[in-house]
Amino acid sequence: MMNTRSFRLLSVLLAAFALWLPAAAQTQENAATSDKMKSQSQPAVATIRVAAGQKQKISGVIVSREADSMIVRDSAGADVAVRLTSYTKMTERKGNPFRKAKAYPVTALLRGLEVDVEARGNDAGELVAEKIKFTDDDFGVARSLESRVAPVETRVTSTEGRMDTAENRITATEQNAQRLSGQLEELSAVANTARGGAKAAQETADQALAAAKANSAEIQSTNDRISQIDNYEAKQNIAVNFKVNSAVLSAEAKAALDEIATQAKGEKGYLIQVTGYASADGGAVKNRTLSERRADAVIRYLAENHDVPLHRMINPFGFGELKPVAENDTRDGRRQNRRVEVAILVSKGLTASTTTTSSVSSQ
Repeated sequence: MMNTRSFRLLSVLLAAFALWLPAAAQTQENAATSDKMKSQSQPAVATIRVAAGQKQKISGVIVSREADSMIVRDSAGADVAVRLTSYTKMTERKGNPFRKAKAYPVTALLRGLEVDVEARGNDAGELVAEKIKFTDDDFGVARSLESRVAPVETRVTSTEGRMDTAENRITATEQNAQRLSGQLEELSAVANTARGGAKAAQETADQALAAAKANSAEIQSTNDRISQIDNYEAKQNIAVNFKVNSAVLSAEAKAALDEIATQAKGEKGYLIQVTGYASADGGAVKNRTLSERRADAVIRYLAENHDVPLHRMINPFGFGELKPVAENDTRDGRRQNRRVEVAILVSKGLTASTTTTSSVSSQ
């Protein structure tokens, strides 16, 4: 039993390391060399064509995850594309036959997770997952790895984007400076040969200088927004409460979630952060699990009832009885602690763009 579990953990760690390595290498190479090496080292994705209704079973590790699809790398090293639908069921591959298997939300399909997939061909010949099973231990390891790999990839991508944008701005500034320099030289020659045109030449030179200053201010404004693009602030924060030992959303909670979902869709580049909590009733382990179920209930409601894209919602997390907002020795305090907090996060770089553009235009 211990050898099998150790082998699974080792397989997941190796897969996660393989995902992280290209992102880390890109910070030490220029953009052209990085893109070339990435295209050469990226394994081909096998698109298995099957007849409509034909069953197919796949076992392997998730190496890529999109909103409605994922790529599974099997034991032979082949990458297989699998489509996901609202009918795909995700359950625990349990070893104890005397207890009920856990059901997981679609957000549980993380990179590095070892899965067994039962799929069936659709009319287009694509593999569509019907059942996906994995162990609770493998899910815990994959979630831990995702929390460490994702920030690294995000920082690398953000850094490259800022570097590329900055280089483009510098090149544009140099070209503008060269053009302005040529204009000033021509104006100077005209002034020396025709004194009568000196006033017109001076006016043209003043206009060119004003344009150069405006371009410089616009470039500085763009660079400021780029530096703030990965800095998020909470635009809205609400808390919905639950009954004792329950993860079922009340009518009042659904109404609050309806309102915050509508507000989120009006924001640019938003993210939704969901964290669950519990009161001090019961044990710490039970409360942690209960807080996770409450957070999952909120994620599922937003996805199913408001079509909030999954990539807009940060992986839910349950703190259990930690971080209470009120004392647990009173009934009202415990009621306040049985909650899920939902926050709309917006990039400062995007929210500042309108104000900055208006300021530059008025100069």
